[in-house]
Amino acid sequence: MNKFDRIDYRTVKSPAPDCTGVPVLLTDETMKERYGKVMSRMQKEGLDTLVVYADLEHGNNFEYLTGFLPRFEEALLVLNQNGRHYMIMGNENLNKVSSARISAEAIHAPYFSLPNQPMDCPDDIKAILAKAEIHSGKRIGIAGWKNFTSRFEDNKQLFDAPYYLVEAIRMLAGPEGSVSNATSLFIGENGARCINNVNEIEHYEFGAALASDCMLAAMDIIDAGVKETELGDALNALGQKNSVVTIAAAGKRFIKANLYPTENTVKTGDTISLTIGYKGGLSSRAGYAAEHASQLPDGSRDYVDAVVKPYFNAYVTWLETIRCGMKGGELYDTIEAVLPKAEYHWSLCPGHLTADEEWMSSPIYSGSKEDLVSGMLFQIDIIPSVPGYGGISAESTIALADSELQQQIRIQAPALWKRIEARRNYMEKELGIHLSPHVLPMASTVAYLRPLMLAKDMAMTVKSL
Repeated sequence: MNKFDRIDYRTVKSPAPDCTGVPVLLTDETMKERYGKVMSRMQKEGLDTLVVYADLEHGNNFEYLTGFLPRFEEALLVLNQNGRHYMIMGNENLNKVSSARISAEAIHAPYFSLPNQPMDCPDDIKAILAKAEIHSGKRIGIAGWKNFTSRFEDNKQLFDAPYYLVEAIRMLAGPEGSVSNATSLFIGENGARCINNVNEIEHYEFGAALASDCMLAAMDIIDAGVKETELGDALNALGQKNSVVTIAAAGKRFIKANLYPTENTVKTGDTISLTIGYKGGLSSRAGYAAEHASQLPDGSRDYVDAVVKPYFNAYVTWLETIRCGMKGGELYDTIEAVLPKAEYHWSLCPGHLTADEEWMSSPIYSGSKEDLVSGMLFQIDIIPSVPGYGGISAESTIALADSELQQQIRIQAPALWKRIEARRNYMEKELGIHLSPHVLPMASTVAYLRPLMLAKDMAMTVKSL
């Protein structure tokens, strides 16, 4: 029997859009809990001071404690083990300190401001940092956004903050002090940000569900003659900040290095790539603009059998297998067994954590001994690349939750729990997928895949046994 015989491509009822349209704010209790987790990890690591760097693209560890990104400037949050904290801000973000979700003293650093804005500051960078109690002899951690995991470098001495800041901090610490990369306090194994409470899951579910609904809307308008810009418009909603570049591409991509939707129109037989991400989750779909296999390019008309079924089988296996308490390496090996890398040429982690940013970190990699823990938010992100065929993707977001967390959601967020139950029911009854009991779909389109995107009533399923 063919190992993909359980996978079918048939007529399927589409899932219903279910984003509430109402963002969920983080509570004061959640922000206090976040602060406590980070301070506890500082103490465990023996740090006197933690310097958290931020800019708009690399500010999510900063945002985790302050509640906001510094928009177009740089910023520093300086936490001291003695309880005195500081926010070092540029010209246009200095006024945000009083509204931050953490209590900290404001320090003005015009060097963080935009080019040619006033920088007539009598203090140099070292003097400004010294005001935040960055002193000689201290054990100082710097957290940017990347937890380096190279086997060939001293990862604690790799920094993704600007050189002028790292240099100044090292000079202030002096030979009696130490400076190290401390991003691991936030992300990676045992990182403070890796596990979410009920309020955080609600907060992030809004973005995951919004991305899902927008993806469904975009897929529903795909047709020959539709412009990429029209698809891109369908993918964006409610004025929310994107966590990734919006992709709405028909046919060949990256023409003249362009990343964005253009006036190019969908043509029958084109490859299609769609991606939209918001805080809390991303939805991505790839396939062909075709109604049936005869419309695919020569040499790829067996696309559904050769590429899609193996991919969907791996996707379903992921959803059936993942559970609280398993090791990340075990899930990695499971996907390698059903979708061998040597044949299907996927190269990244088959799944990763998500939060304010699309890819936060991943415990799922070869040989990983990291535990998959209740409260983690995952992107199902397996990307095969088979020569001669277009891509395939159904990237979506799930939460991992044990019985205790599930009960907390039922009590504290009953409306969210009702949506989760409806999603699980759809996946079981319509798609034939029997989820691991620890999987909570964060969007209605988890596992909903139309590989031939003009056949809008068809999708991948698991056959009933």
